[in-house]
Amino acid sequence: MLTRLKVSGFKNLADVDVRFGAFTCIAGANGVGKSNLFDAIRFLSDLADHTLIDAATSVRDEDSRAVEVRRNVGMTDITSLFQKYKDEVSGEIRSAEEMHFEAEMVIPKIGVDDYGQQAEASATFLRYILKLAYRKDENFSSLGGLEIVHEELIRVKGTNEKGTNPKSELISATSDIWYKSIVYGNKTVPLISTEEDSDRKLIKLHQDGKQGGSPVSRNAKTLPRTVLSSTNAAENQTALLARNEMRSWRLLQLEPTSLRRPDSFTSPTEIGEDGSHLAATLYHLAQTEAYKNGNGANADQKASKIYGQIASKLSELIDDVYSVKVDRDEQRQTLTLQVTDKNKTSYPARALSDGTLRFLALAVIELDPTAQGVICLEEPENGIHPARIPAILKLLEAIATDTTMEVAPDNPLRQVIINTHSPAVVGQVKDEDLLVAEIKAGGVYFSCLPDTWRAKKCGTPTVSRGTLGAYLNPIGEVTEITDLNNGDAKPRRRVIDRTDLQMLLPFPIVEK
Repeated sequence: MLTRLKVSGFKNLADVDVRFGAFTCIAGANGVGKSNLFDAIRFLSDLADHTLIDAATSVRDEDSRAVEVRRNVGMTDITSLFQKYKDEVSGEIRSAEEMHFEAEMVIPKIGVDDYGQQAEASATFLRYILKLAYRKDENFSSLGGLEIVHEELIRVKGTNEKGTNPKSELISATSDIWYKSIVYGNKTVPLISTEEDSDRKLIKLHQDGKQGGSPVSRNAKTLPRTVLSSTNAAENQTALLARNEMRSWRLLQLEPTSLRRPDSFTSPTEIGEDGSHLAATLYHLAQTEAYKNGNGANADQKASKIYGQIASKLSELIDDVYSVKVDRDEQRQTLTLQVTDKNKTSYPARALSDGTLRFLALAVIELDPTAQGVICLEEPENGIHPARIPAILKLLEAIATDTTMEVAPDNPLRQVIINTHSPAVVGQVKDEDLLVAEIKAGGVYFSCLPDTWRAKKCGTPTVSRGTLGAYLNPIGEVTEITDLNNGDAKPRRRVIDRTDLQMLLPFPIVEK
């Protein structure tokens, strides 16, 4: 769970400091840079699992075709990741020399590494700091133009230390039972540190807890990947679990084509970032429930419980829903999602609308206890009727961990961050869950509403009334048309201008 993120020097994130709750909605105009914050989260996630060059190539570019070309030839324009600024003396556009990331996170207490070895964290509230610099390389080596300047993993101070109140620094509305079920640890020594050694920098991976032994040192200049990305349970169990947490941060881009595609019997049982394996994941959840505790008695009835929960969720979006199930075709060995209406007519996934499929995918994720970490989602209102916006927001909030309850299998440590430019969404989001992205001094900054926990406890800047008014009263200028008969310019009448309909509008009409 990502509780705080500081970024500078990355794309148009000049000096960003964002606090996240269990559910966070970021509103902003097109092109303001909302997606760049998601790119920073995804970049950190990729850096915890891949080489520097592979992580850099995965970052989205405004020109997707250019990215594909660079990937095909094994190249990437590393400088495009660095913030651009205008030199005050020469007037030239330059790139920042470094980009800095600082992420505070809550990690699970228990986990396993890539070799199946179990790990237990000595502390669960951590801060990861990473600084990367551009390195000109004419031969284009495996470093790909990125060099690690600083890497650090430390524990955030705990409640047992005087003068600290980490609960107020974590997120809002956390109950003591939630906090105590996940946040603990007394370890004070660093887990990863960077130190100077004569003319070089060494990144050290320290031993954790009872493991003992001297730290493992690596030359920062020659590292093709972060030290965190190569840790395992034998070296540092807490660092390994921090790595696992960051690897679970993902950006969902639910594509209708992937959502409609049937699955084979051997397909993965986790919904992909593009929405693939929806049918296989739902079928797996139903079968897991059917044979829970090794008892296959009344298996069909138990599986129907899962399908019934999904149908109930979907009925909040579509009135005409009777049931949802996954059809198992033994001959073709395929799994196909089907929705049946109240007339008992069944529709396969390929016949469902884009909005319905996206809603179904989110409903399945909400029921899947193994789907943990950070889930970023762009414009979840796409394909959803405005009247059903509350239903999609309710579902997204249900996916996120409930901070009034203990973290458990039925309340996994899961977080949802969305962005939008829809007035309908902004008007429905809770005050404490909203951040507004604005361009200031060439970079994007994130403000909160007054009298919310970010403003009171964290000193986050508050959004102006004028900026918020653009969402709550999205009324543009009256456009004009030319009368074809006499050439006179006349105002173009819009639906919003009809006096007989204005009483139905969710916002007041402001006379100019």
